[in-house]
Amino acid sequence: MQRIFGVKKQKDPPPSVQDACDRINKRGENVDEKIKKLDVELARYKEQIKKTRPGPAQEAVKARAMRVLKQRRMYEGQRDMLYNQTFNLDQVAFAAEGIKDAQQTRAAGRGSGQLKWSFIRTLVGTFCLPHQRCPH
Repeated sequence: MQRIFGVKKQKDPPPSVQDACDRINKRGENVDEKIKKLDVELARYKEQIKKTRPGPAQEAVKARAMRVLKQRRMYEGQRDMLYNQTFNLDQVAFAAEGIKDAQQTRAAGRGSGQLKWSFIRTLVGTFCLPHQRCPH
């Protein structure tokens, strides 16, 4: 039968919220490195603009600087988007932990309620109320 239909493949467990946060943070750090490289390049172009005389050479350097500045803005937008995703995942993880805590508290409350009633039954069995006859 296995030859005809094959065998089910083992599925990897789905990534946890923490795994997703770590992966997104790593991508954000890569984007930060790219932004730092572009900042160094922009500083270099700024120095070149100061040193060159006004004219076509300076305009060419300015055009290159504008291109790098546009790239930097694009990377900053991507970085902000990634950090917003991380924030949202952290909020989801916090809510999930809160739900787990509430479930544990509820389970503990059920157990203590049963314990309370068993304690009350033993107390009622040992003490007699004024209107009752005492067996002892």
